[in-house]
Amino acid sequence: MERAEKALNFKHNGNNCCQAVLMAYADRMDISEVQIKRLGATFGAGMGCFESTCGSLCAAQMVLGMTGGSIRSAKLLVEGFRSRAGGSTICRELKGIETGHMLCTCDDCVRYASECLDNLIGK
Repeated sequence: MERAEKALNFKHNGNNCCQAVLMAYADRMDISEVQIKRLGATFGAGMGCFESTCGSLCAAQMVLGMTGGSIRSAKLLVEGFRSRAGGSTICRELKGIETGHMLCTCDDCVRYASECLDNLIGK
């Protein structure tokens, strides 16, 4: 099963977007499932309820850091995600909270964050 599919499965089974992406990469990080869930708990709904960066992208950045990523790779991750997610990295914009025009679904954000991360660190 691809990482993006794993992440979506975690999301559809009680985890927020951030936790879902983190859980899909648990084998690449040296932390427990309980720690992963705690780490991602406050990043659901855009790092605090539609106010900021997409939780899926935050998770991908955390995994990137835990697997030896650099500032350069972090920038590439953001650029890749933004290009696939309708031009934004901000949850309230992605969901169209203020405009009524959704740029990207939560499932697609989880998928894109995972796929962009895979492009940088491998599957």
